[in-house]
Amino acid sequence: MHHDTFELYDLHVELIAFRDDRRMTNGAKIGDSFEVRGENIFFPEGQGFSFYNLAAIIPLLAAKQRVTNPNDWMTTDTDVSAVDIHCGAVFRITRTGRRLFRHSDVSGIPLDL
Repeated sequence: MHHDTFELYDLHVELIAFRDDRRMTNGAKIGDSFEVRGENIFFPEGQGFSFYNLAAIIPLLAAKQRVTNPNDWMTTDTDVSAVDIHCGAVFRITRTGRRLFRHSDVSGIPLDL
């Protein structure tokens, strides 16, 4: 490994449930999902994802990508609710693997080593 490397988790985000048998009005279905690899989001071919639901999830993704203490809630808690209390969607963020990055490849600011 180079001296400027670090690891991030790849993530899988999936709509897993609707609380209280509610249904979303934007056409989302159980199983809708996307992957996060590095700073990129990948959607399955032909599948959309509501940007309102993304707004609820995106603030957590950078933290979920980092290696955290096993006792940290960011490690143990995986389910996220939609921001609209009326739709009742529940999403699961799962760490799927680790990816190695070099600081010099992702930042224009040099490290002072």
